[in-house]
Amino acid sequence: MLPWWAWSDATYLTVQALTGETLTCGGFAGLFSGTGEFVRQAGGIPMAMLGALAYFTAFTLATFAAFGYARAPKFLALIAGAMFLMTLWLLYVQAFLLHAYCRYCLFSAAITFLIAGLLIAVPPSQRRSGA
Repeated sequence: MLPWWAWSDATYLTVQALTGETLTCGGFAGLFSGTGEFVRQAGGIPMAMLGALAYFTAFTLATFAAFGYARAPKFLALIAGAMFLMTLWLLYVQAFLLHAYCRYCLFSAAITFLIAGLLIAVPPSQRRSGA
């Protein structure tokens, strides 16, 4: 259920980016303007769109894993690991390069940390059996 909340957050930000809206996070518009352009887009694709795709993929893989698809847990761990590393990078950028935090990004980071923590904390044997 958690990835859907983060997916809606990322989808909202994607729509805002595609429509040209400028958002402010805590009174700082830099994350969504020129000063935060390298955080906002990756190769012309809104970063939020990549986040929405990652959350949708994580939810889909978790659903497949719950229904017993053998390869789904491995791919879920891979996507969660990639999401975790990207989140660390974006937190670094906010803290040390922009010196400002975005509440949307912090929400996404919390959900990503929770997903990664659950994957680490729950043994694979319990994930498959549903216990």
